[in-house]
Amino acid sequence: MSHSNRLLKIAAIAASAIMAPLGLIHAQSSATVLKAADAQPLIPASVFYRGQTATTQLRNSGGVKFDDGFYVLAVLVDTGGYSTQVASKYQAYFITEIPIMIAGQNLPAGAYGVGFIANDKFVVTDLGGHDVFSVDSATDEGLKRPVPLQVMTDPNGGFRLYAGRRFVRFSR
Repeated sequence: MSHSNRLLKIAAIAASAIMAPLGLIHAQSSATVLKAADAQPLIPASVFYRGQTATTQLRNSGGVKFDDGFYVLAVLVDTGGYSTQVASKYQAYFITEIPIMIAGQNLPAGAYGVGFIANDKFVVTDLGGHDVFSVDSATDEGLKRPVPLQVMTDPNGGFRLYAGRRFVRFSR
């Protein structure tokens, strides 16, 4: 190996060592999509949102485990004790251990309430019920087995969070 090739290799290794901890290098191809059975041990049986606790529907959960061990998890919640206004936006509890992008919007690590709402929108709220952002959602008419909630790989890269046939894309 020539001296200049060795220097290039050393520079590439050094750049990776600096950028990887900053979250600037990620290979999503090595992430694992979690089905409900995989996600259940990681999700609490009840969660706090807007001054109350709600029971989670562990059978309706999913997520992603990234190659570096960080998770994104989602689970439907029972919103029976909430007002109609809150329950219309708060359908699922969403946990991300790392910053992600949802349909082009940045979402910091944290826990959120999320929901698919009227006019093909997906809304993210903080734990106080305040809107963080809303984005367009899409409908997947070709989905063969829609279920109440699931996470799947997006054919264009990243992932999809589904509620029935409606979905929103997210990525790291």
